[in-house]
Amino acid sequence: MIWYLLYPLRGTTEAPVLAPTHPLRKAFSRYGTWAARHVETVLPLSVASIFLLLYPFFFLYTTDATNITSGVSNLPHHVWTDARPLGEAIIEPDVIMRSIWVHGSYMKALERDVLLGALELQDELLGPTTDFNPRRPKATRPPPSPLKDLDRDERDAYHIINGLTPQSWFFHSPLQYWSGSVDNISNDRDIISTVNARKRQSTSVNVTLRHSIVFSGKRFEERRLVAADALVITLIHLRDSPVGQQWVRKLEALANNLRDKWTIIPEDGRSTSSRLYEFQFRPMSWYDWIILTIAYSLTLLYLLFSLSKLRAVKSRLGLMITILAQIVASIGSSFTVCAIFKIDLSRVPSYAYPLVVLAISMENSLRLINAVIMTSSTISIGSRIGEAFGATAHTAVANRVQNLLILFGLSRITVPGVAAFCTFAAVATIFDFFYMATFFLAVLSVDVRQKELIELEKASVKRHKGAYNGHISNGWVDVLRRIRLGEVTLSTRVAGTIVVLGFVLIAQSHYAPESRLQWLHWIATLRSADIVPPPRSSLLVDIHQARSPTSWLRLQDHETAREVIKVVKPLAHSYVARVFEPVVFVLKGSNRTPGSGEPYFLPAVYDFVNHEIPRFVVVLLTVVATLRIFTKYLLGDEFTGPGGPDHPDDEPLLSVKTLSQAHTLDVMSLAASPAGHLVSVGLDRVVQIWDIPSRSSSQVISQPNSHTASPFPVWGMAIDDESRWLAFVSSDKVMLWDIEQQSWNSSMQVDVGPHKPEAVFFTPDRANTIPSLVVVKRDGTMVEVETEVPESKKFTICKTPLTWAVAFAESSPSTQFTTQQSILTASKKNCIHLVRRCGDSWVSTEVKLSERAAKDVHSLIPLPAFSAYLIGRSEAVDLVDIASGDIVHTFWTEAMRRGSLRHTLSCQTAQSGLTSLILSYVNSQTGDLVIHTYLPKDDNDTIYSYNPSEPLRRLWGETKEITRRIVNPGKWETLANGRIVGVRQRVPHKPKEPEPPSSLMASATSSSGLRRRSSVMSDRLTGPTRNLRNTVPENDVWEAWVMDHLNSPDQLDPEVSMEAIPLNPPPGGALVDGIAIQSNGSPHHENLMISELGPLVKLGTSSVAVGFGNLVKIISVGHEHFDQPSPRSNNRLARKDHVRNFGAGSRRKKEKDRTVANGGSGSNGSAGYHGLAGGPANGYGTGGGGVGGGLGLGTENGVAGRGRGESLSSIYDDWEWGQER
Repeated sequence: MIWYLLYPLRGTTEAPVLAPTHPLRKAFSRYGTWAARHVETVLPLSVASIFLLLYPFFFLYTTDATNITSGVSNLPHHVWTDARPLGEAIIEPDVIMRSIWVHGSYMKALERDVLLGALELQDELLGPTTDFNPRRPKATRPPPSPLKDLDRDERDAYHIINGLTPQSWFFHSPLQYWSGSVDNISNDRDIISTVNARKRQSTSVNVTLRHSIVFSGKRFEERRLVAADALVITLIHLRDSPVGQQWVRKLEALANNLRDKWTIIPEDGRSTSSRLYEFQFRPMSWYDWIILTIAYSLTLLYLLFSLSKLRAVKSRLGLMITILAQIVASIGSSFTVCAIFKIDLSRVPSYAYPLVVLAISMENSLRLINAVIMTSSTISIGSRIGEAFGATAHTAVANRVQNLLILFGLSRITVPGVAAFCTFAAVATIFDFFYMATFFLAVLSVDVRQKELIELEKASVKRHKGAYNGHISNGWVDVLRRIRLGEVTLSTRVAGTIVVLGFVLIAQSHYAPESRLQWLHWIATLRSADIVPPPRSSLLVDIHQARSPTSWLRLQDHETAREVIKVVKPLAHSYVARVFEPVVFVLKGSNRTPGSGEPYFLPAVYDFVNHEIPRFVVVLLTVVATLRIFTKYLLGDEFTGPGGPDHPDDEPLLSVKTLSQAHTLDVMSLAASPAGHLVSVGLDRVVQIWDIPSRSSSQVISQPNSHTASPFPVWGMAIDDESRWLAFVSSDKVMLWDIEQQSWNSSMQVDVGPHKPEAVFFTPDRANTIPSLVVVKRDGTMVEVETEVPESKKFTICKTPLTWAVAFAESSPSTQFTTQQSILTASKKNCIHLVRRCGDSWVSTEVKLSERAAKDVHSLIPLPAFSAYLIGRSEAVDLVDIASGDIVHTFWTEAMRRGSLRHTLSCQTAQSGLTSLILSYVNSQTGDLVIHTYLPKDDNDTIYSYNPSEPLRRLWGETKEITRRIVNPGKWETLANGRIVGVRQRVPHKPKEPEPPSSLMASATSSSGLRRRSSVMSDRLTGPTRNLRNTVPENDVWEAWVMDHLNSPDQLDPEVSMEAIPLNPPPGGALVDGIAIQSNGSPHHENLMISELGPLVKLGTSSVAVGFGNLVKIISVGHEHFDQPSPRSNNRLARKDHVRNFGAGSRRKKEKDRTVANGGSGSNGSAGYHGLAGGPANGYGTGGGGVGGGLGLGTENGVAGRGRGESLSSIYDDWEWGQER
């Protein structure tokens, strides 16, 4: 709310965003990073803090109505209770209360002589009270006489038990524990035990003789009364009661007659000072229940709605439990602190306390979660948590300081019960921030470490992919969405403050005199007399009373109020009493000098310290040790493993791992799944499946001589979203491999044609458990293969050959609750077709573009969240609306290499619009990587507005363009997190070294241009380690690079935002679960000399895999997360914007001549069995060790073959995949 109040000065209601260099943000960030990196310490200590404050709770509170003043606090119930002074209000009281306080020495009122003296005073004032039983159902009441003393029968006849009349009266006294008998008191050997044993005793009108109403200045030990400072004898009578008149008259007489035995204050025995009090015991009304029910329902719905938008299937329940646990801990800790400092919370209904803390706490916890989501996943976990906490902590602190000031102000102008509630809310606010900065921060860090928030994080970078396909554009649901998504100015940041203010005003209204529009009346009639506390009694100074009459009166509990109300106003919930100042009797010779001051804390606190500390310490240490062990067990690999998420701040952004010992010849193609499965196909006809998250691998069993058990030649691959099925497409068949069972499932004859398919992907099939496979052929047709049936269906897309095909998930035109599979294709004649699935069929529709836009089309990139797509042309990129086919905007570019266009989007939600767009491509003339960044001119604006509920309204805003270039990019790819990562050959910057020996040059070069290889091959599993760095020329050094342009969009020099590491760092690494995964080492296996990179594919959100000779290199930017396989559904189809084939790519040979080449002599079957995966053992292959290395017709035994007249061009062209054409 403070930001709304400062709007005239700041011009905005948004909370300020501190610069990363701001000292306060840096301090919070450092703490957040430290806490996230020391979870094994912070989490146990935070739980220990919670335990430290929750354990005493059960010793400081009680629900026993007779025990509520035995040194413990009373828990709030479902009623409004209070003893409220009414000031100078002109109200006729329901009853009149008069009392005498009898003192002996300080805190020695339970001495026998004091008790006997008090009994004497009681009998003088009321008449004989031994074995008091006033029940006289048939007694006649004589006319009252103001000067006549009543006998016992007359007195009892007026008692309220015989009927409620204006003359009724009753009393309560501690002497009733002994039935008002001198003998009982004299013969009692243990007065303290008697007092404690009879605290549940009731009077004749069923008013319990609790210690709180018959003693003042009590001292407790172990929940037992051990001392009292005053005996309190109270007379309650109605206006015309003769007993009340007798009490006043005899008090004056006693003041004159007993001066030698008692010191009487006032000296004349007259109590002239009085004040009106309202004693209230009001159950919650139906109106209160409705308000609380609505408030709790809206709060919990808001929590559920907020968590549901986080897209963290695994973490929603855990995060909700954590938030609620934090709130419960804050409430419990606050109750404990309030009990320790004797703050009475029993006057406000218990149901109100959680609501206020829930409203204050929830938004700050959700803001922290969202901040973690928005941080880049490529930095360490500690840095992510620290950055998010630093960005949000100042807002949370400001919010809490604001609430503390508001609560402090309200506590000064409200009644004591509401003021105590404000104190509780203030304490809870402090504890809530403490637990958020410790407990919640640690649990959130554990969730991120355990990859429980992976889907949540990916929703941040992929939320443009159909996040609001299920949008309902009607009623309050739409309004609620817009409130959360920031489309209206109302912010939930003020919700907690509004709830606090609203509830305090409602609570205050329950204590106002009127019943209609009470809170308005209270505000309008607030006077200084209502807010000035009553003056302290002079008696506290004169005789050192342990408890003043005013404070004693406010200690009266709600149960006593309820019992008295039943007596004087049976059908009411409150009564008004005129309370006279007590007349004080102090026994002569008493020592009223306090031996020690009144205990500062609740007596139960001292009992807990004296008797429970040993057990408490043992339990606390056990809890901390157990939780620490459990935390270290839960995160053991994270703390000690080499790939754990916690890393120093100076850890490189890039890391390289090597997958080895699978192939002996070059890796020719790769395919990846969202769950981290990677498939590699080599020239050695080996198909390897790598499970990157679990560090395991398996091999596809292939029988080269069997047509039904050999997938070669592999023209296309696809992996389903569950990482269960792997499909291979060759020229005449489709084969399905079961990854889980590691066996072939089915094989089906399908005529793919003479060229590789343009796209291969799985699409869910409602009727079958195995998803259907779609193959888009280059001739303009597509085939849907149902491998479970098996059968295939052929559909026509375009009449001319295709040059591009991409599949994506599009919102269904008929309903926004589901998505459907769609395909975009481009042909050689530049015609574009949109193919949609309709039932069991596929319908192709040609997109009609202008003549200018229908030229030089070489790339199509769908943007499903914005119902649009990008068209890449030779020197332009068009943004096209899917529904209408209209061009929304055209981006002019440099000469673009065909198929090299990539994009990166930045948006909070599809409805909030596009905040930035980055187009990347390779200049066809210079080979440079060109990066165009489009940003709004105003930082808070968008560059493209689109709302699914208004599909025809598309607005392209004013933008500023930033262009950067990277020389010698090599092979590169944009990641889901927005960064660009690539692999390139390092440009030498020093004088050329002497040439290597001629023998090495002969081995490393050939007339056919084949890649250089090492001259020595060891066994691929057990061969000795070879260090080949000394055999590689300086200009043959490869490096991986990454550019983080998102964090520095205005930086024109790309080198400032780039980081690079060698692809083959110094030796190191280990063999884990059968996979040689090397983080910082040169391969300890056979290593082919590299002149050209192999295929490059995306892997997860932050990694790419690249073929590097017979190895596969995994290049990660930060820390990689993978999707977890989940059951298929009809509305979850393609997870990624496929570029050509799903995650597939391969090398492309440069030779384009159609010359005849003679094959050199083969090595261990490299001419045939280790051929180009072009057929059976006697098929085409490349010589493995021959100097010529040409294409030969060989056998498994490596016999030299002669050329067939086929060129490398014709075969390698069939292996053109992915981005290179």
